Amino acid sequence: MKTDGYKAIVIGGSSGSMEALLTIFSEISDSIGLPIIIVCHVHPHDSGGLVEFFCQQTGLDIKEAGDKELIQSGSIYFAPANYHLLIEQDMTFSLTIDTRVNYSRPAIDVLFESAAFVYRDHLIGILLTGANHDGAAGISVIKKYGGYTIAQDPESAECPVMPQAAIDTGDVDTILPVPQIMDFIKTKVVS
Repeated sequence: MKTDGYKAIVIGGSSGSMEALLTIFSEISDSIGLPIIIVCHVHPHDSGGLVEFFCQQTGLDIKEAGDKELIQSGSIYFAPANYHLLIEQDMTFSLTIDTRVNYSRPAIDVLFESAAFVYRDHLIGILLTGANHDGAAGISVIKKYGGYTIAQDPESAECPVMPQAAIDTGDVDTILPVPQIMDFIKTKVVS
């Protein structure tokens, strides 16, 4: 298995993902110079509280993705509430208010699929805890384009439905409890 060449990490989560993301963020260091792009299911009227919470808890460079914003290595981006987040071929973000996918906007599948088309085999996709099937189709697209896929171990998930749906596709490369996810990624992206 290759140990370098990855250019981005996408993460999706829903119910219970705040605690999981805090654990992952606690393991992030300067040695991971990739952009990390995240969709969490949030209330449609969230006014950036999620990003503010993570900034206060971690001290990392975390922000909401802006429309047409150039993706920067080493930054952590969240999809804003009530917008789908897509990656464009020119490595910028695009925000849309298209129809909900899996009852969600932002939807994990939308981010994962657009990122797979752009980053292809240079992408790592991670699906965390959640209570619906959003992200499972996106995991399959990431795998189809040669990316590496990780699902949270359902036994360690607050809501196992989402990671289990991804595992059931047969397109998950690795299943890990959250505390081991960043350690594993470091072996893939740090020489």
